[in-house]
Amino acid sequence: MSWVAALILLMGLLFLLGVIGLPIAFVFFSVNIVGGAVFLGGGAGLVQMIRNSFDAVANFSLAPIPLFILMGEVLFHTGVAFKAITAIERIIHRMPGRLSVVAVISGTLFSALSGSTIANTALLGSSLMPEMLKRNYHPSMAMGPIMAVGGIAMLIPPSALAVLLGSLSGISIAKLLIGGIVPGLMMSGAFIAYILIRCALDPKLAPIDEGPKEQGWARWRPFVVNVLPLSAIIFLVIGCMVLGWATPTEAAGLGSVASVIAAAAYGALTRQNLMRSLTETAKISVMILFIIAASVTFSQILAFSGAVNGLLDQLGGLKSSPFLLVGVMVLILVVLGCLVDQVSMIMLTLPFFMPLAKATGIDEIWLGVLMLISMELGLLTPPFGMLLFVMQGVMPKNFDLGHVYRAALPFVGLEALVLAILFLFPKLAVWLPSIMTN
Repeated sequence: MSWVAALILLMGLLFLLGVIGLPIAFVFFSVNIVGGAVFLGGGAGLVQMIRNSFDAVANFSLAPIPLFILMGEVLFHTGVAFKAITAIERIIHRMPGRLSVVAVISGTLFSALSGSTIANTALLGSSLMPEMLKRNYHPSMAMGPIMAVGGIAMLIPPSALAVLLGSLSGISIAKLLIGGIVPGLMMSGAFIAYILIRCALDPKLAPIDEGPKEQGWARWRPFVVNVLPLSAIIFLVIGCMVLGWATPTEAAGLGSVASVIAAAAYGALTRQNLMRSLTETAKISVMILFIIAASVTFSQILAFSGAVNGLLDQLGGLKSSPFLLVGVMVLILVVLGCLVDQVSMIMLTLPFFMPLAKATGIDEIWLGVLMLISMELGLLTPPFGMLLFVMQGVMPKNFDLGHVYRAALPFVGLEALVLAILFLFPKLAVWLPSIMTN
């Protein structure tokens, strides 16, 4: 069978089963059975496929994923994160779009504690949006910032997706995690600047309110008590990796233990919410591992069928222009982000992208960061962006999905702008990881 026919068979089956609505892990498993029978020699190939699936998840480099997820789940289910949001809200006073700015700052903080875009968006949506709508904020200025900053958890450590991308691609996980800090902060800054300018030009979007009336220590005490200890956890996790004191797995272990200790110190840790945190962590982790087990084998079948080498040969002309090649990769990811989830995007593109990147000498950290930003863009892009549906689940019933789409579009533009800047100026993505090397 030619490589073109093999590619059409495998990708066509993948698309068909995905359109039917089969869960993505079972889509990959089903295609693997067909691919194993056709390209790996029937029964013997299927046995090897099962072994490959086991080896894919029996990988120590994946250990940070459940630990990073547990960090955020503990802080979310114990209510510690809600206290931090309230404390931040009390210190930010008179400014245009005050609560929208609070949402961005709080979301950036929680992104550095959770690594989960869904948890980040759900937390901010349930805690801040009702108050914003009550104070006559325009729906776009209430929903948009919450969805946009929710996606930053994909960039800022501890990002579970960055760990997954690094472990499957061979990119240094620690450097990839650290490489997401600058782009994440750039996005937060862009969101805040947009909110301030937009609300100053059109005050009807977000009526100016003075904020809490407390002054002095009464104003700052909740911040010192509820935010600074969480900031210490952030510096513990990120600092240990930057300074080379801990591997990502060790840093994730430190962070999860510190989160449990913090929740206990606040008197918020109970057996019930601890079990809920562990259960949610297990659900998310098992889902990710199932997809990994199936999709890694799919990548191997693609390579064995000759589809990968055939496509690489056809794209050989782009090897002379690495910049153009990366641009094509980013464009493919942005389009895929409108259609499939982020884990599937990684699994579908890595078998093609990484061999090309290595053959052309593209900086892997830069490419990894661009991939993460492109996938984050997909979280907000209609019609199937995941965070759009998370927001639909927490918003009042008198709003429909059209309101969510319109609220997301300006922030999609801002994320695309940051993506373009990092594409044109690669050093912004790699200078912080280079400090680790030095």
